[in-house]
Amino acid sequence: MPVRPTAVLPSLLATALAASALTACGGSGSDPDTVKVSFKQSTDNSIHVMDDYLADIKKQFEKANPGKKVELVPIKAPDSEYYTKLQQMLRSAKTAPDLVYEDTFLINSDITSGYLKPLDAYLAKWPDWNRFIDTAKAAAKAEDGKTYGVPDGTDTRGLWYDKGVFAKAGLPADWQPKTWDEVLDAARTIKRRVPDVTPLNVYTGKPAGEAAAMQGFEMLLYGTEDRLYDDAAKKWIAGSQGFEDALSFVETVYREKLGPDVSTALDPNIQTIVRGDLLPKGKLGINLDGSWLPQDWLPGSGHEWPEWSRELGLAYMPTQHGQAPGKVSMSGGWTWAVPARAANPDLAFDFIRTMQTKANAQKWYVANSGISVREDVAADPAYAKAQPGIKFFTDLVESTHYRPAYPAYPKVSTAIQEAMEGVTTGDTSVEEAARNYDDSLKEATDDQVIEK
Repeated sequence: MPVRPTAVLPSLLATALAASALTACGGSGSDPDTVKVSFKQSTDNSIHVMDDYLADIKKQFEKANPGKKVELVPIKAPDSEYYTKLQQMLRSAKTAPDLVYEDTFLINSDITSGYLKPLDAYLAKWPDWNRFIDTAKAAAKAEDGKTYGVPDGTDTRGLWYDKGVFAKAGLPADWQPKTWDEVLDAARTIKRRVPDVTPLNVYTGKPAGEAAAMQGFEMLLYGTEDRLYDDAAKKWIAGSQGFEDALSFVETVYREKLGPDVSTALDPNIQTIVRGDLLPKGKLGINLDGSWLPQDWLPGSGHEWPEWSRELGLAYMPTQHGQAPGKVSMSGGWTWAVPARAANPDLAFDFIRTMQTKANAQKWYVANSGISVREDVAADPAYAKAQPGIKFFTDLVESTHYRPAYPAYPKVSTAIQEAMEGVTTGDTSVEEAARNYDDSLKEATDDQVIEK
């Protein structure tokens, strides 16, 4: 599932959202036999994957636990508003549900605020926890060493390309670039030979939010020798050559008009435009994007595109110069967490256990175009064959990276987006954008930086 940043909402809107959140939850209440489960409901009425899945788990849970009830508490809102509503609910015992759906992008912020309960005591008694891969476990672990969420899958990222466009451009159907230059050269070839098509999409700028930072910039940066954060020093990295090189790639895409028109690239709906228009209609040659795209095209989605697996090819994103390991991916995902003020935490974890049986986890990964974080599911041939592309994206897990999702990360992400937007519009040089980022980084992290 894609992960995006929290937008800072005006105080008036935040207040209104708080009021609606309180009404929506109606308080945890004191009923010891009812578990309240809050989740993000799609704003697209044709997308009800999560609703259907949780309705099924509710039936299973209530059947296996006579006398116990599950109350589903959907929050139907865009990403930024979902985060705001959720945090408002978590602040009070009167409104906190028993179980919440937390993006790994923001889970550490909620942990630091004291909104979530550590789950280590539950996890120690749950044999299935040993089936989860270590990188996924780390995504829900805080700086205090405790684990606050159970991941329900992850995602990886790569290059989607249109085989029809490639054929017209004289490019190979089994394309696999080995360096950044080969990606750009393919885009330039498309621009020359198929001029009515956008050659390459790289998400950029503040309107695209975390899609720009993660699908765009970090997929480039982590293909260099540099990173965002120095784990050994426990500091953020400023002034790296890799940062400038990643910005230079973005600048090249938009300076040479290899990407969408700048007005389109900076449209807040750019992801919907790419998935719903450009790709299905053969208007885009190469798209740097995530593993979850097919969920929009599956039967019953409202945007069916049954031909996608035949018309699109998949390639991993290469490292900058082809250096080991040769490929790069970024991963995020969502977790199920128990609020610190939950009325029925034990019942909430029992619900997690029901969701995360091998069979139920596999069902969710397939329905949501997600990537397994359980070794036993990943090894199941039925999982690998359930949907085209699953094996490709699952194999990327071994070479993937997770964001340094510490409390400062949302501000760091915003600074990245601003740097990208500057070089995309041409208003800022790469060097100036990098300097501006370094200044913002020092402010966002209270000067907890290391100079490269």
